[in-house]
Order: sequence, then C-alpha cells, then structure tokens
Amino acid sequence: MSGDGLAIEVSHLTKRYGGATAVRELTFTVDAGVVTGFLGPNGAGKTTTMRMLTGLVSPTSGTATIGGLPYARLPQPSRTVGAVFGGNAFHPGHTARDHLRVYAAMGGYPDRRVAALLDLLDLGEVADRRTRGFSTGMRQRLTLATALLGDPRVLLLDEPSNGLDPAGLRWLRGFLRRLAHEGRTVLISSHVLSEMQQLVDNLVVIRRGELVAAGPWSRLAGPPAVLVSSPDADRLAAVLRGGRPDGDAPQVEAVGDGRLRVHGLDSPDVADLAAAHRLRVHELVTDNTSLEQLFLHLTSDKAAMP
Repeated sequence: MSGDGLAIEVSHLTKRYGGATAVRELTFTVDAGVVTGFLGPNGAGKTTTMRMLTGLVSPTSGTATIGGLPYARLPQPSRTVGAVFGGNAFHPGHTARDHLRVYAAMGGYPDRRVAALLDLLDLGEVADRRTRGFSTGMRQRLTLATALLGDPRVLLLDEPSNGLDPAGLRWLRGFLRRLAHEGRTVLISSHVLSEMQQLVDNLVVIRRGELVAAGPWSRLAGPPAVLVSSPDADRLAAVLRGGRPDGDAPQVEAVGDGRLRVHGLDSPDVADLAAAHRLRVHELVTDNTSLEQLFLHLTSDKAAMP
C-alpha cells in the first residue's frame, strides 16, 4: 500500500442550519504519519465537520482541505480519501467478494485489488459468505476494506469501533497504527475513550462546535500526578505545598481518606519531603491523567483552550 500522507487543514470552518450553529470558526490541522483522535460530546459537530471534509455537507464559511485542495477538486477522490461514516450498507444477498467487486468496478479498480484487501483485512475465510450472516466485527472490516479500495493516503473514520469486541478492538488498533506508520493521515472519531487512549498520538477536541484543545496527547495530558496516602495527610499537605526551595509551589489536593493528589513533584520528591519531616507514608503511586479525565475536563463548562 502507498504511504505518502497528506495533511488535513480546517480553517475558520463554520456551518449553520437556520438559526443553529453546528460548527463555529473551527481551525485545526491533522498531520500525516500519526493517528489523530477527533473527540467531543454528542452533538459537538464532529460528524458535520467530517462530512464537510468529504463534500457531503457544504460549509457556511471557512475551508476544509486535504493536501491543500477541497474534496470536490481532488482528481480521484477515492484514491486520496477513504471514509467510514456510520452504518454498513451491504446487500444482504451479496458476498464480501461481490460487495467489493461492485465498488471496485465503480471506482475503476481491478479485481486483484479486491483479493488483496480480503487478505489484508483478514476476510479471506469469509469472502464467499453472504453479508447477512456477518458479525459486527466482520461488517466493520468489510466497511474498512471498501474505504481502502483506492489505496487512499487519508482515512476519515467516524465511530469505526462501534460494536467491536475486545479482540476486534485490538485488531483495529494495530491495523490503524500500521497505516499511520506507513505515512498515511488517520483521523478517527470515537466515544470509546479507553480505546482511543491506546490508539491516538494527537487529539482534536471540540465542544458545541468550537475547538477547545488540539495537539499531542502526551502534551495535553501533562506530567503525571502523584497519589500519596498518609495518616499525617494534613501535615504532609502543608509540607508538600512548600515544595522545593528552587521550584514553583506544587498543587496539593485532598482526595479523601488521608489521600493527596500532588502536581509539581515526582514520587522521589514526595518521599524525601515526607522523610525529612518524619511523616508517615503508606502508599505512593504515580497517577497518569486518563483520556477520560482530560476529555471531561476539556468539555466541561469551564473548558478553555490550553
């Protein structure tokens, strides 16, 4: 499969439906070679944005381009962009092979491309079974195979993991990572945050049609906190807030039952300060920010662009 990626660029994108604004002045870039997660609550404007990227919805203002061109001006769109949006449209009497052959003929792709995709998506054993009997996982793979017929350099995937079991999720994660490592541009929208945390490199987060955060997941998550449990929690909190003489004052939050969450000190710092003041510590662990925690923070009423 080809691997020259193309950047997605969204600039001041706005979509209004009558008096309602679904997307407002949205600006972000999706780079090639990484998996970018596109997140937001229900109704945030994710699907509308992805449909504007593929020309299915016309923007009120602003631009959405792929490799510098709007979708309508791409010479052969299916060779550039593969999109998976929601439902699986299969004729129940068609086999997987029949289905792909129909779409290959529409796109002008040879039968050998069908055979290659059946193998690539691990559908070889069910290639001649009728799709009416397919599991959710097999349907998702066939949908993805359809999107890949043109060997596109850009993938737009809206909730591709819906209904997948743990094995299917693991397969999808590995497959999309391989595509990104080939230099493709992968933008994926999903509500399965635990799965997205294991998959994405970058994030674009929107709320009520507006951008609230964009950038590498590692930067947005920030450094890990430290969770410490102590019978001397109140005294320890006062000591930790003093921190190191040469550093900024740490943030110390009481989380109940003698436990503190500390930002701005690492575990050795906390342990050394507790020992220096002869304070007891019963538990000391690193607390990495989860994608769910970050998402809820960014999409709350107090959310702001970092």
